[in-house]
Amino acid sequence: MRRRLLLALLGMALAALAGFAGPLLHSTSAERTQRFVLGRTADLDRFAELAAAGGDRLIAEVRAHVDLYGDAVVVIDARRTPVLESGMRADESAVKAALDAALRNQPASVPPDVLPWSSGPVLFARPVGSGTRVTGAVALRSTVDRAAADVGASWGIVLTGLVGAALAFVALALLLARWVLRPVAELERGVRAVGGGSPGAHVSPASGPPELRGLAASFNRMSDAVAESAHRQRALVADTSHQLRNPLAALRLRMDSLAGRMSAEAVPAYSSMVAELDRLESLLDSMLLLASADTAATELAAGVDARCDAGAVAKDRVDSWLPAADRAGVTVVEEISCVPVACSESDLAQVLDVLLDNAIKYAPGGTVRVSVLPGVVRVTDDGPGVSSEDLPRLTDRFWRASGSAPGSGLGLAIAHRLVTAYGGELRIDHAEPRGLAVTVELPGGA
Repeated sequence: MRRRLLLALLGMALAALAGFAGPLLHSTSAERTQRFVLGRTADLDRFAELAAAGGDRLIAEVRAHVDLYGDAVVVIDARRTPVLESGMRADESAVKAALDAALRNQPASVPPDVLPWSSGPVLFARPVGSGTRVTGAVALRSTVDRAAADVGASWGIVLTGLVGAALAFVALALLLARWVLRPVAELERGVRAVGGGSPGAHVSPASGPPELRGLAASFNRMSDAVAESAHRQRALVADTSHQLRNPLAALRLRMDSLAGRMSAEAVPAYSSMVAELDRLESLLDSMLLLASADTAATELAAGVDARCDAGAVAKDRVDSWLPAADRAGVTVVEEISCVPVACSESDLAQVLDVLLDNAIKYAPGGTVRVSVLPGVVRVTDDGPGVSSEDLPRLTDRFWRASGSAPGSGLGLAIAHRLVTAYGGELRIDHAEPRGLAVTVELPGGA
């Protein structure tokens, strides 16, 4: 948009300058040509007057003129006999034609405008005498080199001024484009911030056209409303989860109190109810974690800084999950090195817990590989994996593949939310020969 606006402004400015420069250059050339013609015509009139009067004064003035200007002069009488020849001859074809036209009292042709690149001589002629009494003719041949040099100098001044004006227009166009587009750029950054999970991001409405300042103020109000709505939504999820914990805790106590009083026929139903209660408690825990992840993402977008050693965090979480892996018959292979990343230790640990939990859960008796490389944390398993159609949906909230192990469907959604909040990327691909490879890319923390 900036380029198009600059091109439009500069195009109009250059068109205006061209419309001004053309007539100005033409008038400069025409004015100098007129002075050149008037000067030589005045000289011709003087020579014709002296030729009509007779005497030696004509010869003296012609010689002085030739010495001063370097022109050529020819004077003939009515019988076309040369009276004076200086610098050219009367029998030259062009000179003869001009003298014949003057003897017939024909009007002289007007020479074209002198341009900076004009060169060569111009021939002038006029009759001696007046009216019907023509007693001879005078021809004068003068070069336009001096006039062309004057026109070139004048054009140079004009073009220099035009270049200066063009540069001034360029500077003005840049300032105008910056003034107009700065609020647009601010709005774009604000929209990206809100779209990236930072509701409440503001833009500065202090500069730019009034319409854009008003739009910036409206955007700030909208951003505040979105932030308030997101805050209320997170608060609702958190409050609801907390409020449900009390009746669930009471229900858990009552279920536990019934454990030794059940008849054999009621044990299967009781066990099913306990399993459902466990699943509900796990779902509430996941919802609380998701609300916490959303809050952390908002704080990070607001500028909260964090650093940690990804290798140390990965080593700690692998050690914590080794007992669960042993119970599931899973072999954990570590390829861990010290790598600083821009992520808090607790959030990276939470992400790794999700990835290790899923890998161990879905690859019983298999192998889980944990590798930490510069900017990359990867967890790979050799479990059954998922279809290519389901792969993009693994980070959707509450989505679970058919036939999958028990869970809330929020783990990868929480991990994805935390990773993207730090400007990173969580990518899930098929592993070879089977299974899944979850790659977490985080900015370096150096």
